[in-house]
Amino acid sequence: MSVPAGSARAEWTSYWHQPFVAALGYSVAGMHVYGIGPLMEQLQQQFGWTRAQILSGSAIVSFVVALASVPMGVLIDRLGPRRIALIGAPMMCAAVASLSTATGTMANWLALWALVALASIPIQATVWTSAVVSRFDAARGLALAVALCGSSIGAFTFPLLSTWLVQTFDWRQAFAGLGGIWALVLLPFVFLFFRGAQDDSGYVHVHSRAPAADTMPGLTLAEALRTSAFYRLLFATGFFTFSIFGCIVNFVPILTGSGAALMTAASAASLIGVFSIVGRLSTGAILDRLPAHLVGAVCFLIPIPACVLLLTELAGVRGYFVAAALFGVTLGAEIDVIAYLATRHFGLRNFGAIQGGLLCATALGAATGPLGAGATFDRYGSYALFLASTIVLMLASALIIGTGGGASNRAGLRADAEVSAS
Repeated sequence: MSVPAGSARAEWTSYWHQPFVAALGYSVAGMHVYGIGPLMEQLQQQFGWTRAQILSGSAIVSFVVALASVPMGVLIDRLGPRRIALIGAPMMCAAVASLSTATGTMANWLALWALVALASIPIQATVWTSAVVSRFDAARGLALAVALCGSSIGAFTFPLLSTWLVQTFDWRQAFAGLGGIWALVLLPFVFLFFRGAQDDSGYVHVHSRAPAADTMPGLTLAEALRTSAFYRLLFATGFFTFSIFGCIVNFVPILTGSGAALMTAASAASLIGVFSIVGRLSTGAILDRLPAHLVGAVCFLIPIPACVLLLTELAGVRGYFVAAALFGVTLGAEIDVIAYLATRHFGLRNFGAIQGGLLCATALGAATGPLGAGATFDRYGSYALFLASTIVLMLASALIIGTGGGASNRAGLRADAEVSAS
């Protein structure tokens, strides 16, 4: 039986490997986020730093990524994602490994994190998703979900790998091992198999010959910036990432502060990665069938019971694992929903630049969330206030997404842009 051209099955038959390679590539973007939690205690003991000081480096990364997101998106639209990924992936592995050379001064620590920040620019979600959306249309929701499972791979792998390395060696070898081991795993796959339609002028899409970026359907960046849909996605993303990254980066310290052993806390944290895969794949499949704004609203409500569990410690160790699972499910859904809605609201014409603009909110939230959570602990000796604020911000994000309506068509968005400009 022949496979109908343009069908979801035809897309998976031709390009099944692309989302999986993109997932492995995207995992490197979370190495510094998910790997540092188990190392914080040794860093505090050796250098006498506060947790906010330790996490100040990751804030630098996120701020730099936020500033560079739109220019990088434009560059991806022009050069294609493959060239960017081949530069960014080895840079990031080397930059994380360089953290092992910290001398104990804050100036040196922040300089090393500045290198991580520069390396983080060419390995963000836009690089990997732009290749996937160029290959998939009918099955775009699930394909995006698979690709964005890269953050889930990182959330599962890096806490356990980092804990094993720090317990077997010390924090210096842990940083070096994270970068070195992941470079050996990742780089061959990116070099051999990662290629979007933009990277191959001779590529024939399952629907038609791949068009040039300026002839693809959709809005320009300027037009997208004149729509209310863009700002709804922007604020919902910012509120969500501030809350969720503050909780996840500090998840191991939250648990150990409540009396859990380090390996128990790391094992619970690894469940965030496992369940983010479940949440991401489930959300991706559902997005191809149900209204994305309603799916997103439900997903953004899921962390609320997790925060309640951590605030009340109702079920002890069992409650920690349940909370990790709930955080994982929603972490797996958020970027899928935003990326999917972006393609449906704004099209593919300037997807890299528009998605880069939305990632500004992601980066800023990822920068300020962990720092805010750490500063809350340093001030009050507890994460309770931050967990309570997470409940409020998750409710706000769900409301923004849920009341935003479904994706508009291109003509409607152009009309919206023209009305807003007049």
